[in-house]
Amino acid sequence: MSKNKKTALLAFVIFSSCASYAQIRINDPGRVVERQAENRANRKVDQAVDKGFDKVEEGIGNLFKKKEKKPKEETAGKTQKESQPVESSNENNTSQTNSVDPTNEESTGGKTGKPSLKSYSKFDFIPGEKIVAVEDFSQDAVGDFPSKWNTNSSGEIVTIEGTEGKWLLLGPSGVFYPEFVSKLPENFTFEFNLATTSGFSYYSGFLRTIFAQVTNAGKDFVSWQWYDGNKFKGLEVGLHPKDAGGVQGMSAFNVFAETPGQSMMKNEKSFPAFHVPEHNVVKVSIWRQKTRLRLYVDDYKVWDLPRAFNPETSYNFIGFSTHTYHDEADKYFVSNLRLAVGAPDTRSKLITEGKFSTTGILFDVNSANIKPESYGVLKEIASVLTENAAVRVQIIGHTDADGDDAANLTLSKKRSESVKEALFKDFGIVKTRLETDGKGEGVPAAPNTTAEGKASNRRVEFVKI
Repeated sequence: MSKNKKTALLAFVIFSSCASYAQIRINDPGRVVERQAENRANRKVDQAVDKGFDKVEEGIGNLFKKKEKKPKEETAGKTQKESQPVESSNENNTSQTNSVDPTNEESTGGKTGKPSLKSYSKFDFIPGEKIVAVEDFSQDAVGDFPSKWNTNSSGEIVTIEGTEGKWLLLGPSGVFYPEFVSKLPENFTFEFNLATTSGFSYYSGFLRTIFAQVTNAGKDFVSWQWYDGNKFKGLEVGLHPKDAGGVQGMSAFNVFAETPGQSMMKNEKSFPAFHVPEHNVVKVSIWRQKTRLRLYVDDYKVWDLPRAFNPETSYNFIGFSTHTYHDEADKYFVSNLRLAVGAPDTRSKLITEGKFSTTGILFDVNSANIKPESYGVLKEIASVLTENAAVRVQIIGHTDADGDDAANLTLSKKRSESVKEALFKDFGIVKTRLETDGKGEGVPAAPNTTAEGKASNRRVEFVKI
């Protein structure tokens, strides 16, 4: 069997496996017969495939490729580029990046290179002060449903070619929630990476991120359906891939909330035409400040609603909900979830207390390259320094304890230098006001025994001198 045929056959096996989750609601009797015929044919093909393969390779990279490939002569000479890996929590010296599947210009709209810090110049998101939950599924085996989650549907841990770490594949018509989230204060941020399969159908439903007040999550959501949002106290943010036919990106957004705010917030917004993320992967950032909701997708601010959250609701639940997928190949995936609480007060802590520490300045894996989504935090620090022209600070980098001690120390010093350079180059803070140092893993802020502790230790401190 040729390599191409084997790859296609493996992809079909994976598609068939994913499709087995579907719970299709059919109203047309004629469609019932058609569906039964399809299922019978699929079962026969699956049986034949199973005889030839005892083990299917991990990963679902083929789901992210175009359904119809153009002939080689049509794509010859097109520029290729590397995908940017998604960062996992184990990020100092032990992370490994999966093999990269280059993306051609057709699927990226001609966009090349990774986003720069300046490309996020309107990104004012600042993560919460204290990390309380991190989920990268590193403790879960591929093929399993994550041990710290619950659902009334189905799902499994997978890998995606060209991205870092593991993802949770979300099955149809259900709710998926981490059982370790039990309280949400009036100030918090929630971030996650979201991916979809290419060719995602326009008719497949929104992915909804739920913030709610529940008494018993397992009981309240056991028979939950996508249209039941008005049956509980909460708020939903809906996201959907851009257009039909495989165009990448997230474009349709809805916010559904408790009355009286519900009707006010039912509308849609779209990405600018030039925004085409790679691999159908976007970064979603949600920021609550009392009643205010801010929603960002990558660097694009979708919503800034001053009265979205109900101050009378005691939110204690975060989850995701899906509708039945219109096409069985359609899937949503989530990864790298991060919940932080508290409203950071950069000005007071740096000027009055003399020290400000942040986990909001992020770096590429094993690198001192600053991720562009760090722009909001850097801008806030630069504003404080601009307003207080006599203040000088020392920038101190810290890492978690993964990897070699000496390498972590070197990395932390390089990262503090990168922050200094960014403050000078992008915000005009003169270098004579900035000193740098790095402590590696030597001064932990939390135990390095949990994902949350490690994330808290990967930080940058600013100390007034």
